[in-house]
Amino acid sequence: MEMEIPYTVTARPDTGAYNAKIGIWLFLASEVMLFGGLFSAYIFLRMGAAHWPHHLLNVPMGLFNTFVLITSSITMVMAWTALKMRQFQSYRRWLGATLICGVVFLSVKTVEYKDKFHHYGVILNNGQEITGHLEMTPAEAMKSPILRILPDAEESRSFGYQLQSIFGRPAGGEEKVLEIPKSEIQWWSNFTPRYSTYLATYFTMTGLHGLHIIGGLLVLGFFWGPGAKLYRTNPEHLANRVEVAGLFWHFVDLVWIFLFPTLYLL
Repeated sequence: MEMEIPYTVTARPDTGAYNAKIGIWLFLASEVMLFGGLFSAYIFLRMGAAHWPHHLLNVPMGLFNTFVLITSSITMVMAWTALKMRQFQSYRRWLGATLICGVVFLSVKTVEYKDKFHHYGVILNNGQEITGHLEMTPAEAMKSPILRILPDAEESRSFGYQLQSIFGRPAGGEEKVLEIPKSEIQWWSNFTPRYSTYLATYFTMTGLHGLHIIGGLLVLGFFWGPGAKLYRTNPEHLANRVEVAGLFWHFVDLVWIFLFPTLYLL
């Protein structure tokens, strides 16, 4: 004889919510503490920093991803609504759209990460900082006594005349490759967490958020595929499960709405 777990579909009389909904709210409370701690650490690190870099992130990409996640929250609600109205095919379409939005978000984030791994920063002995792309492979750069770098356009204009006096060559234009003697360099690295505190916090917070996106996609993908079989026997139970997954997805979207202005704009 099978034992049925109570309140998986119907609401508990004491709380007015079914078990899974209570469980997800408790879980999200712990998530708030996790990301709240990270945001607090970010604030204290920034307040204590003598210099905090700006304009290192691609704002249009971040803004595009923000709209993608907001759209995914709308399609998530529409998928749950379709289930409640017993429109299974519509549910599959809306949930599929949510999955596509999640994949698009991760794809854009991958492009952003890849750009950081290929972007380099050079800090000179006098404290000047130059950022750009290496005009040699990292292996060649390690062996060579000279670092050849194509600086960012804005920095070419800002530092060009100073670099001319340091290295004895004009920064003739935005496409001018600078040859910097290693003896003049205090530190150089690609834009990975080791480069600066800012990039360390960026990769930590967006990386953790990305893992939550991946986890959400796996769960939603299950309910789009094998888990959708529950609709044949207990559609209300499936609707409850999708609602719980949707609450997690909305939370992940909300975290990004805070991450975007904090990391990209401020």
